Amino acid sequence: MFKNKEGQRVPQVTFKTRQNNEWKDVTSDDVFSGKTVVVFSLPGAFTPTCSSSHVPRFNQLAQSFYANGVDAIVCMSVNDTFVMNEWKKDQDADNIVFIPDGNGEFTEAMGMLVNKDDLGFGKRSWRYSMLVKDGVIDKMFIEPNVPGDPFEVSDADTMLEYINPQAEKPADVTIFTKKGCPYCAKAKALLTDNGVAFEEIVASTTITERTLRAVTGKETYPQVFVNGEYIGDSEALEQYYSKAEKNAA
Repeated sequence: MFKNKEGQRVPQVTFKTRQNNEWKDVTSDDVFSGKTVVVFSLPGAFTPTCSSSHVPRFNQLAQSFYANGVDAIVCMSVNDTFVMNEWKKDQDADNIVFIPDGNGEFTEAMGMLVNKDDLGFGKRSWRYSMLVKDGVIDKMFIEPNVPGDPFEVSDADTMLEYINPQAEKPADVTIFTKKGCPYCAKAKALLTDNGVAFEEIVASTTITERTLRAVTGKETYPQVFVNGEYIGDSEALEQYYSKAEKNAA
């Protein structure tokens, strides 16, 4: 069983980081002192769940965390600083601070260091998240101690809900576009003007009209989805935001 350390201070550790092609020591005080920090720790950089779910969602919800009193979001893993720096680039996770616990000192002091020899990983971190206020652990979400790599409670949404159950979250918006399409440019401008971050899927040799038809049943660009709801083309998107404005008023 993993021990919950709520109410205790975080371990005092010096992390060996690489910044601007130079070595820089970062201490626990540097990370936590005088700040409200969300930490999520995971088994390893570039691993499936960590890359496909854990990091992306914390990165996506970063502004919601900041709007609710969080000063920094920290991703920690028992990996060296070179690996963590490259992983941050690969994830395009500019909203997150990546901390390399290369020797596992912080993780071990937290009681979260586990043996992953069966996977050839050696000693790694169990998956957990925590809210730390001025160096004191306010809340911990520790994954259940079961075989494998459970991912049930240390996710970004669970942490944000703990901090503020009514916290506003950014919409999940995807837009199918084609190069040179003026209506696509209009739709993207509308999303940008409304402060909406979106994921763009551009037609290519691998993503063709066949994909567009399969997903939307349409053959013209753009086509927009918001939170899983099919909105439609640029005109439909304009009507969607016009209606939202009227409802807000």
